Amino acid sequence: MLKIGITGQNGFIGTHLYNTVGLYTDEFEHVEFQRDFFKNELDLDAFVSQCDVIVHLAALNRDDSQEVIYDTNISLVKSLIASLERTQSTAHIVLASSSQEEKDNLYGKSKKEGRALFVKWASKSNGLFTGLIIPNVFGPFGKPFYNSVVATFSHQITHGETPKVQVDGKLQLIYVGELVAEILHKIRTRQQENLYIVPYTVEAKVSELLSLLQNCKATYQDKGEIPILNNTFELNLFNTFRCYMDIANHFPVKLIQHTDTRGSFVEIIRLGIGGQVSFSTTVPGITRGNHFHTRKIERFAVIKGKALIQMRRIGTDEVLEFYLDGNEPAYVDMPIWYTHNIKNIGEEVLYTNFWINEPYNTEDADTYFVEV
Repeated sequence: MLKIGITGQNGFIGTHLYNTVGLYTDEFEHVEFQRDFFKNELDLDAFVSQCDVIVHLAALNRDDSQEVIYDTNISLVKSLIASLERTQSTAHIVLASSSQEEKDNLYGKSKKEGRALFVKWASKSNGLFTGLIIPNVFGPFGKPFYNSVVATFSHQITHGETPKVQVDGKLQLIYVGELVAEILHKIRTRQQENLYIVPYTVEAKVSELLSLLQNCKATYQDKGEIPILNNTFELNLFNTFRCYMDIANHFPVKLIQHTDTRGSFVEIIRLGIGGQVSFSTTVPGITRGNHFHTRKIERFAVIKGKALIQMRRIGTDEVLEFYLDGNEPAYVDMPIWYTHNIKNIGEEVLYTNFWINEPYNTEDADTYFVEV
């Protein structure tokens, strides 16, 4: 079993890589990393000596001073190499560099020179090195005004701010889940590659991204409808957008109930895509779920009985709780990377409608069981 350490494991890409590695418990084992390790040689050496693979993601992307960015990133690389030499480690080093390497800025220079230092280390020590040149990355939980324009626009749109297109250039993009898959592929194949240009998966103008995200708000956040998603990119963008919403205060969303002498009628969902609709009954005291998805869109709608829906973002401790009552039908949507459940807290049978955007496939279920 390969032991993988990730410098910068709490950052945007690091969080997704760390969580994904945790899904392959028969193949990989985490080696925990803390940013303070770079300040203490003993701690850094202890970390390095445990690792079969080290994915070096720790870096400073933005600062008021370009010199601080350059000095910080080069210092991190040199510290890691010094530890590799002290421990005589033969770990496979995977470096996340950037397409900024060829641009005239000190961030790009720091990434290019850092990669060259690892190439030199690998040649001298007979080590294994993979240098990844990565395009613009977007996905859930990125830091607005720091990681990507998608993160910035999503945050602004969901919080009532007005985004502005400064330069309407074309961006070459990759979804963070696709990047993680590339990194794991390189770890599995264990090839020496001083420079590997990670292929982007979509190209879009900044104004196009803004338009798609604004449509997510108008259709989904404002109306509760699932928008038309024409391809995997639009699905990934929609799932990214959802994670910037104020989930705790947005849900549960009350459904409109039409009642007459015959009974009642409630519309559960409007959508521009297909999927699978299910109906369940749950006896009092029983909990369903305790799992999460990495790509699926899912809606729980309670139409009879009383329910408690809980969710928790993977890697965090905060549990969100939503109380639903069939007397006022309502729904809660499950963001990706949030483990969730539903419990019958009433004294009668609970009636729930479930919708998910793709039929269940036992060969690719995208369902991972973790207690909320």
